[in-house]
Amino acid sequence: MNLPVVAKYKLIAIDLDGTLLTDGKTITDETKRWLRYAEEQGVTVIFSTGRGMQTAEAYWKELALRSPMVMLNGAEIWSGPGKLHKRTFLPREAVRRLHGIAVDRGEWYWGYSAESLTGREGWTPEMFERDWMKFGIGSADLRRLEEIRQDLESWGTLEITRSAPTNLEISAKGVSKESGVREVCKLVGIDMQHVMAIGDHHNDMRLLQAAGLGVAMGNADEQVKAIARAVTATNNEEGVAQAIRKYVFGFE
Repeated sequence: MNLPVVAKYKLIAIDLDGTLLTDGKTITDETKRWLRYAEEQGVTVIFSTGRGMQTAEAYWKELALRSPMVMLNGAEIWSGPGKLHKRTFLPREAVRRLHGIAVDRGEWYWGYSAESLTGREGWTPEMFERDWMKFGIGSADLRRLEEIRQDLESWGTLEITRSAPTNLEISAKGVSKESGVREVCKLVGIDMQHVMAIGDHHNDMRLLQAAGLGVAMGNADEQVKAIARAVTATNNEEGVAQAIRKYVFGFE
């Protein structure tokens, strides 16, 4: 890893949970080495995650990255540490309706605002005076969750995806990891064809399809693997490191 080589992609967009992070929510030393190597070769390394700053910032700091970041499935974009670029909020009335659906059906729910990550236990009337970038609804009953999804899709004003079989992640229409990474590409002056994206679940699919190379993790949902152009090892088996080594630098 000492000899400089030409990188095949100029930007790597990496999901966190189930991708960069092991099941123990850590980043392995081997993965850190390859992320550092990519940066040394002039490749921009960014997160493209459903998490917000409240739960993703620690990993940003751990890796000492100075690059932009795509948070909350594209609803929050940072041009660098401490430099907010853009936030896209759900309409407040939509949040009230989403909250009502979750409460009426007895499902768990949470939301990401600039101020907080707030779940069912911490939700108060004051929360409706905040602006929310992402609202989540979860259920152990997949049939009921699908019913909720169909109801929400009928509104025609929401972007609905999921990061696990038991949840729905809801943003304003048009907001996705793909839209977020496209915005970052504008910031750094490259095209999507120069992006390698890596992910494992449905909220990664549009980005994987739009990127120059979309890579699914070995532990990814089968639908994600089906649309990806490449599949790497699992998140517990250095899948991100292997993808960078093989597809960005051509090392076998």
